[in-house]
Amino acid sequence: MNAPNIAIDAMSGELGPEEVLAALAIGYKEIREYPFVTLVGNPDRLKLLMKLHRLPADKIKIHPASEVIEMHEKPTQALKTKKDASLLVAIDLVKQGLANAALSCGNTGALVAAGTLRLRPMDGVDRPALATVMPTRNNHFVMLDQGANPMSDEKNLVHNAILGSNFAQVALKIPKPRVGLLSIGCEEGKGNPTTNAAHECLKKLPDIVNYQGLIEGFDVFQNKVDVVVCDGFVGNILLKTCEGLFKHLKEYAVDEMKKSPIRMLGAFMSMGAFNAMKKQLSPERYSGAPLLGLKGNVFKTHGSAKRLEIMHAVRIASEVVSQEMSQHALIDIKTANERLYPAMQGK
Repeated sequence: MNAPNIAIDAMSGELGPEEVLAALAIGYKEIREYPFVTLVGNPDRLKLLMKLHRLPADKIKIHPASEVIEMHEKPTQALKTKKDASLLVAIDLVKQGLANAALSCGNTGALVAAGTLRLRPMDGVDRPALATVMPTRNNHFVMLDQGANPMSDEKNLVHNAILGSNFAQVALKIPKPRVGLLSIGCEEGKGNPTTNAAHECLKKLPDIVNYQGLIEGFDVFQNKVDVVVCDGFVGNILLKTCEGLFKHLKEYAVDEMKKSPIRMLGAFMSMGAFNAMKKQLSPERYSGAPLLGLKGNVFKTHGSAKRLEIMHAVRIASEVVSQEMSQHALIDIKTANERLYPAMQGK
């Protein structure tokens, strides 16, 4: 396939296929080189929505799937009982070479499990990592792992740094992303044994990773690095804490502004500043979170993702495919493994 073809699990999101097809309508209208798409799900419903949104028939195919993995279902059980689930079918299209990437708004655990089991980790990588682009006041940065691998060893963290660096080059358009390893302090030896071991390894890879050393929580939003590396346990807690804090501060500010007419007037006069903040801190532009380190491209968006988030997730997936990110990452992983773990090569 010359142009990227993105297989979309159209049925699993909380807002349903209507939001997915509305996203595609915006994408084909506003983005010049929007990719080909294979919609996976109920054919009758998808064909009706295609006509409703006047989507280009030459850009979209429909692949049937009769089941849906719900958000509350246990991943292992769902994979066994729902063989024709739209999420699984989308991943199988990638495995069969009929699509270049799979995208789903569905059950994260099922997506990680299915992607790992059906596509398998790329050569040299033990476990995949889920990456997220985080917004800040002046820039954006990649953070991984977000929960795919809660129990990481030193080698996993090194691979996360390499994978995250390659993704930042594509998603953030940064030629040599600055990479930092999250710890409880910046001083040598301050972290746990796993972090310290990964730190020593990364210092030996200056030609592969633009490693800036250990960073701590204070540094995450201060534009010191473009890639924040941690294990999935820490990363998932940090991500959800940030999201919860942002929501709390937003609700608190709104409540305080409503307490008097003067405050409401001040809020109205500051609307320009609030809109600028909302635009900069919005996750919409980078909502496609890749599951990095697999022999195939898999992307995840929030279960409640809206049309603009889905539209940009498809765009990012297409860019990752077009720029052959996985192939470049595989070369970097191979070089790093040969240098750091020569005794393990060939086993």
